[in-house]
Parts: sequence; C-alpha cells; structure tokens
Amino acid sequence: MLWGSDPVIGGYRRRGPTRLSTRKKESKQKLSFFERYLTVWVFLCIIAGVALGHWLPEPFQALGRLEIAQVNMPVAVLIWLMIIPMLLKIDFGALHHVKEHWRGVGVTLFVNWAVKPFSMALLGWIFIRGIFAEYLPADQIDSYIAGLIVLAAAPCTAMVFVWSNLSDGEPHFTLTQVALNDTIMIFAFAPIVGLLLGLSSISVPWDTLFLSVVLYIVIPVAMAQIWRHWLLKRGGGQALKRALEWLGPVSLTALLATLVLLFGFQGEQILSQPLVILLLAIPILIQVYFNSGLAYLLNRKFKVAHCVAGPSALIGASNFFELAVATAIVLFGFESGAALATVVGVLIEVPVMLSVVKIVNNTKGWYESGFSVPDSK
Repeated sequence: MLWGSDPVIGGYRRRGPTRLSTRKKESKQKLSFFERYLTVWVFLCIIAGVALGHWLPEPFQALGRLEIAQVNMPVAVLIWLMIIPMLLKIDFGALHHVKEHWRGVGVTLFVNWAVKPFSMALLGWIFIRGIFAEYLPADQIDSYIAGLIVLAAAPCTAMVFVWSNLSDGEPHFTLTQVALNDTIMIFAFAPIVGLLLGLSSISVPWDTLFLSVVLYIVIPVAMAQIWRHWLLKRGGGQALKRALEWLGPVSLTALLATLVLLFGFQGEQILSQPLVILLLAIPILIQVYFNSGLAYLLNRKFKVAHCVAGPSALIGASNFFELAVATAIVLFGFESGAALATVVGVLIEVPVMLSVVKIVNNTKGWYESGFSVPDSK
C-alpha cells in the first residue's frame, strides 16, 4: 500500500494509486510555479546584479558597509526571510519516527555528515587547487574551496519535501530525516566547516563561524518553531498551510534579492572571467551524483524499500544553499570567491536534482530486483 502526506501539517493518511497519481501531478505543478524555474530567475538575477553593480556601484558599496559585528544587516534580514519559512515546515516531533526507518536514516546520516563535506573538500583540492588552478584567479583559490566546503556541510531542508514527493518518497521518513538533520546541524555544522577549512590551510575565524551558526541556524529554528506552535494552536494545520502559502513567494523573493546584491559586488570579476562559474560547477555536479548514487546503492544493499531509498539519495545529495550563502558572506564577505561558489550551488541545484529524481524513478525496477522488501524500513 502506498502512502501520501502533507508534511507541512504533519497529517498522514492512506491513499490509493489514483490519489498517488493526483499527488504527483500536484507536486509537479507546485514545482513548476516556484522551484522549477529557480534557475531561470537566478540567471536573470545574475544579469541584473552584474549590470547594476557595473552602472551603479555606489549603492552596492553603501549596502556593503551596513555591518554590525561583521554581519551585513541587509543580507541578514534577507537570509532570515529565506530560511524561516522553510524551517516553519519542520516538525521536530517527527523525530520519534527514527526507529521506524533506522536503516534509511543511518545511510542518509552517514552520507550527509561522514561523506559529503569531506568528498567536496577533496574535489575542491583536486579541481580548484589542482586541475583548474591556472584558469582561476590565484588570490581566490582558497576562497573558492571554502565556499564549496560550506555548501556541502549544510544538508538541504525545504526542497527535500519537493524531491521526496516527486520520487514517491515515504513521508514519515522524509519528515524525520529533515528534523534530525536540522538538529545535528546546530551542533555539527561549525566544527565540520572549521575542520575542513583548517585542513585546507584556510584561516578559520571561529568567532565569526559560531556567530553564523547562532544567526542562521539556532535563532531561525527557534523562531520558526515558536511561530509554528502558535499557528497550530490558533488555527491548526490550515492556519499553518495558509501561512506557508503566503510566505513561499516572500522566501523566493528574498533569495533572488540576495543574489542581485551578491552579483552586484561580484560583477566585475564575473565579466572579466566568465569561465569561473563553469569551473566551480564541475566539482559540485560530481559530488551531487556521487553522493546520491552512494546513498542509493547503500540503501539497496541494506534492502531498504524504494520509497525510503529515493528520498534518502536526494537528501544525501542536495544542499541547504540559503545557509551556505549566508555563512560564506559572513565569513568571507560579499566580494569573496566563497560567496560566488555558494551561489553557483544555487544556480545548478534545481536542474541537477530533477535529473537525480528522474534517475531514481526510472531505476525502481532495477532497485527492487533481486530482493523483496517486507516493509518501508
């Protein structure tokens, strides 16, 4: 029997095949209006940011000077507008479902925290510091690697629900895994980023790194959960759903506004070296396919149901790019290669993850061949 859910309101109900087909169509329609065209909006913001930064540099420089304790306040506000609506979806009460899907959860945690940040650091060393070094500005090499590390150290949160729906994922598993990852991220993000930056011989501003964790993980998580509790208490799941529908465009607009600011500062560098974005995209693409493939194969080896293995592979590959962009800006500044590297992650996230969804769906027959799965664990 197939299951469906609305992870936003935390209600689960059994659905038949016809409802599953309807749910899949609805998910695709939702994606088409928002996330599916994210890459197009990003391209437009790149063009707008570069043009405005070239023609009107003074306003961008003025915005860049609005800092308190090394934190750019306009960006901080925009990042909160991006992240809080996404965190509002997360029900940390779902953590009790961990035991129901312990094999899939174990695989995803292993890939997210023991493989992905380290594999990205390795790819950064190989490609950015090695193969592509002569084609990149020498003074930004370390910064590019730092941006890739920050990007890989933050597991995806909001978009996971979209990928899971499109791959017919088990909703309890998806919700549990996202809640667990967000909990771990509060404690593990800064140490992992600091360790890998240190191994890359990059100076680690620990005070600024921990400030980023507090500003862009701890405070937004707390605010989102307080707000979620208030909405549910006041109007139940429908009140939460209405709030999320209203906040969705706000979150996307904040993301795009941040990108305009970023590329306003990065414009001259991009115009002088357009090859940079392409070269930065290569290690990101490799790590997405490597980590999703690894998670998928490990789940198959442990005989995990496909409805769990699909979202497990997708969670293991995608990134919380909003957090990565914010952290890179705080640590290294608007004009840094680190900020640019995280923005490249935004640029390729949607089309690449859609290709992973297609691979997962098209290989379901192969995945399930050779063993029978008695349950969804």
